[in-house]
Amino acid sequence: MAVYQIVEKGDEVLRQQAKKVVKITPNIVKLLDNLRDTLADSANGIGLAAPQIGIAKRVIVVNLEEDWYELINPEISRQEGSETDMEGCLSVPGVIGEVTRAEKVTVKALNRQGEEVEISAEGLLARVFQHEIDHLEGILFIDKAQNIQAME
Repeated sequence: MAVYQIVEKGDEVLRQQAKKVVKITPNIVKLLDNLRDTLADSANGIGLAAPQIGIAKRVIVVNLEEDWYELINPEISRQEGSETDMEGCLSVPGVIGEVTRAEKVTVKALNRQGEEVEISAEGLLARVFQHEIDHLEGILFIDKAQNIQAME
C-alpha cells in the first residue's frame, strides 16, 4: 500500500463535493488501504477522508483507540443533542478551534465488501464521523469553528 501526502488548506480538492462511489472496485479497496496507511502514518490523526489525499471520492477511514472504521458513501441518518469541543485537522495544520456538532449520530454507509452498515456513535467518534463527512462536502472545520487558535 502507499502513504500519501495530506493535502492542505488552499488545495481546491478540499472544497469540492466528493463523488459518490457507484461500485466497489479493486481501486476503491486500494483507496481504503491507502487511507488507512496514510492515517496510521500521521502523528495525531483520528480520521481521514479521500479528498485529504487528493481524491474526490466519498470514502473515509477512522481509527479511534485501535478500532478501525472504513466507510464508503457515508451519510448521517440521525443526529441528536449538541456539544462544543476543540477540533483540529490534518489538512489545516497548526490550528484548533471550537466546533459545535451533534452529540450522537447514526451513520449509514457501505463497507469494503459493499455491504450496508449502520453505526451509532456518540462523543468523540460521532464528532470524527461528522468532521470527515464534512470533508466530503467540501467543508473544513475552520468554516464552523469559533475561537480559532494556534496549537500549543
